[in-house]
Amino acid sequence: MGAATGVALAVAVFAGLGGLVAYLAGLAGLRDLQRLRRVGVPVLALVRERLPGPEDRSAVSRPLLQFTAGDGRVVEVFSPVPSSRRTPLVDGSHVPIRYDPADPRQVLVAGHERRRLEYAFLGLGCAMAITAIVLVVLNT
Repeated sequence: MGAATGVALAVAVFAGLGGLVAYLAGLAGLRDLQRLRRVGVPVLALVRERLPGPEDRSAVSRPLLQFTAGDGRVVEVFSPVPSSRRTPLVDGSHVPIRYDPADPRQVLVAGHERRRLEYAFLGLGCAMAITAIVLVVLNT
């Protein structure tokens, strides 16, 4: 086995593992979306602007969502999605969400499901797995 073959096989292993991780992440994300749609309790949440602190590393600020759970508790969570031009999350407005009654910190903002992102992970995972298989076949 030559040096080029060894490098190609090492790249194939990393591509295959990376593809597997991306595929599983997309699959888990889609499963969570389906679960929240199925068992999530619909409520209106108050959008509260949050000023970024020095510990914030993200360039995109996510507002806080405040709602009352079925048991009367007031729950405040970070929005799972940032505000956008298409669907802004404006301070003081109300947005429809679905929350998991078993864990009210798990929320889904209506209209912001991010299915495209999950499908992109699935596609990337498949592409990386195919790349890994092609590298192995071409170098053995």
